[in-house]
Amino acid sequence: MGKATGFLEYERQDKRAEAPKERIRHFREFHEPLTRKEQQLQGARCMECGVPFCQAGVMIAGMASGCPLNNLVPEWNDLVYHGNWQEAYSRLKKTNNFPEFTSRVCPALCEKACTCNLNGDAVAVRSNEYAVIEYAYEAGYAAPKPPKSRTGKRVAVVGSGPSGLAAADQLNKRGHLVTVFERDDKAGGLLRYGIPNMKLEKHVIDRKVKVMEEEGVNFVYNCDVGKDKKAAEILKEYDRVILACGAKNPRDIKVPGRDAKGIYFAVDFLASTTKALWAAPEKGMTAEASELKAGNCIYAKGKRVMVIGGGDTGNDCCGTAMRHGAKSVLQVEMMPKPPEERLPSNPWPEWPKVSKTDYGQEEVAAVFGKDPRVYQTTVKQFVKDKNGNVCKAVLVKLESKKDEKTGRMVMAETAGSEYEVPVDLVLIAAGFLGCEEYVAKAFGVERNARTNVQTKEGEYATNVKHVYTAGDMHRGQSLVVWAIREGRDAARAVDYSLLGY
Repeated sequence: MGKATGFLEYERQDKRAEAPKERIRHFREFHEPLTRKEQQLQGARCMECGVPFCQAGVMIAGMASGCPLNNLVPEWNDLVYHGNWQEAYSRLKKTNNFPEFTSRVCPALCEKACTCNLNGDAVAVRSNEYAVIEYAYEAGYAAPKPPKSRTGKRVAVVGSGPSGLAAADQLNKRGHLVTVFERDDKAGGLLRYGIPNMKLEKHVIDRKVKVMEEEGVNFVYNCDVGKDKKAAEILKEYDRVILACGAKNPRDIKVPGRDAKGIYFAVDFLASTTKALWAAPEKGMTAEASELKAGNCIYAKGKRVMVIGGGDTGNDCCGTAMRHGAKSVLQVEMMPKPPEERLPSNPWPEWPKVSKTDYGQEEVAAVFGKDPRVYQTTVKQFVKDKNGNVCKAVLVKLESKKDEKTGRMVMAETAGSEYEVPVDLVLIAAGFLGCEEYVAKAFGVERNARTNVQTKEGEYATNVKHVYTAGDMHRGQSLVVWAIREGRDAARAVDYSLLGY
């Protein structure tokens, strides 16, 4: 695939990022795409390796190596190189319902498993994917294609995150009549209200949803199933139900002073910013940082912000706080700092457990002169002022020790290492614990010890007849690409149960 010697002739080139101090003035996506000719040369770098781990999606040492969707990466890299954009789009869509999302927000598991990455720079797969899908919209390849016939079978999908959207898209293409119920005012789930605009502008979601609507998918908004609409009604009206409500129980920090004002969950902070930037439906999504003001969102301007959690959501909080105009940003991470390069115990093609500086951390460093992260640290106490607002946090250093009872290594407090930091706004980005109880109870589906909806291993049918589940609600908090895979697999199970093949 690609050009046989392309990886030797051409250096990796990716989309160009706007300078940190410039991009924090707005909430728009800040990467400039390559020209089509430049992108074709990036396709040429795909080296026709004997075993393309990029598309394998296999679990190695407990981590995914390559794309969970089994995207036909070498095939469309070759087609990009030869300028056959229409066929590249066709091959891309064989496995991925939403390349417009994954080409923006996926951490590119394909690139980490790329053979070029073993002794050089990986093929710019995600950038190639972005070029293919955006050109497809421009050229009309991605226009609506309604199914030619209908089965008459009705399927309800509860939740419009990536798993719910993928399930709905697949089942609609098979000719079933699909209705998606969403409790928010717009589709997307965490794509819309968890991922900030600078990573995924919301008109990108709206563009795809419009295509799905024109293909026949029905969306019902502001409908909280289990509250506004009873589960019994859904089960009576539809032949099958897929629960794809996500894992939206945020993990809390239970320490003294937690009830202080000014402490929020990260998802609430990010969602409030996205909603504040929506001026009016007819105007579309505004994108300037100046659109924000006190009273229309959880506002970080002029505040000393502390983010608890070192993952992608914590980084998104850093970037969003910078766009608000935070006075300072500190990011607290419990685990030790990963190594700069792979250790011998973490060989390719395993997922690389190495240190990564993301866009939000880059922006904090550019403005304040240092990386915001402190490692092996946690919060021991929050301190309130006389008005009940958080004003300080007591932090403590951690060290790895063996638990005498279990024999496992745990992060334990280092005696005498406590210290105080001034804070005005605390954002908890410590992950999620599982699906919300009321939806599971409404349908009577069983949950496992992790509070995710229980199914047999590798299956999607719940203990309730005709009720299926997919996405984070099923597997726990995970990546968008895994959610799409779950939605596709759940749709396949539903389709088989309806048609027998």
